[in-house]
Amino acid sequence: MDLEFEKTIIDIESKIAELQKLSAENKLDLSVQIRELKKRAQAYKERVYDGLTAWQRLQVARHPQRPVLQDFISMMFSGFVELHGDRGIADDRALIGGFATLGDYRVVLVGHNKGKTAEENAERNFGMAKPEGYRKALRLFKLAEKWNLPIITFIDTAGAYPGLEAEERGQAEAIAHNLTEMARIQVPIVTLVSGEGGSGGAIGIGVGDVVLMLTNAVYSVISPEGCASILWRDAEHAPEAAEALKITAKSLLEMGVIDEIVTEPAGGAHRDPTQTAEEVRKALQKHLAVLCAKSVPVLLEERFRKYSGMGRFDS
Repeated sequence: MDLEFEKTIIDIESKIAELQKLSAENKLDLSVQIRELKKRAQAYKERVYDGLTAWQRLQVARHPQRPVLQDFISMMFSGFVELHGDRGIADDRALIGGFATLGDYRVVLVGHNKGKTAEENAERNFGMAKPEGYRKALRLFKLAEKWNLPIITFIDTAGAYPGLEAEERGQAEAIAHNLTEMARIQVPIVTLVSGEGGSGGAIGIGVGDVVLMLTNAVYSVISPEGCASILWRDAEHAPEAAEALKITAKSLLEMGVIDEIVTEPAGGAHRDPTQTAEEVRKALQKHLAVLCAKSVPVLLEERFRKYSGMGRFDS
């Protein structure tokens, strides 16, 4: 899927590919032309992506080729051992987790499990977890605490699943219970918003000592479409709602909701997943080194102050 504002970029990249093919087939030296086109493409990508609106960044966050949790696991982590089930209802495939190794750190990894194909998304419910998913996550958080392992969470969901069976099994209670318990888990927690961070479905695994966001990720209490339908009675106003909701990493950093923006390559994470994963890896390791050096009382006190201070404004 090509986004509207990407079309010029795609045209330039197509010309580069044509020149490279022509050069190889006819043994022509077109290196100068190719180099110049690559410079133009890079400059144009940087200019376009620096100026994206909140609505456009949401389109990038939802891009079907954007790296998902399984991609990050394969590119960044080793020895991933998935743990299944909430020991009560079922094994929710929309939210997965287990033990993994990141560099020198053995960690517990938990994240929303979106897919890239229709079949994967059907199996994983588009990353929209049910109560058993959040209860599974809490079980893994408690395991991390038991074995004194830091926790890494990846947020990428439009929201918690709103179906009847989820509500019957206590969706709101499961998320609220996670918030309470994560606030007092006695190990470091680093959270990354890698794609779309939607509503309670996102914060159900989002109480981190450090909260990171990729450049084109979004994080919001409600989707712009949902907000527009409520306030304007018309989803066509979603772009206006996106601006008003302050869903972008830049806005959230300014408001103190997140702690750091992890830079995506020009053109978005879907254009260079490997470089994106490398930037995420460096950021996670940097913050794990700092957090793991802190005592439990200091860690919990700083976490309490971080979240109790949100929403306060000086008069």
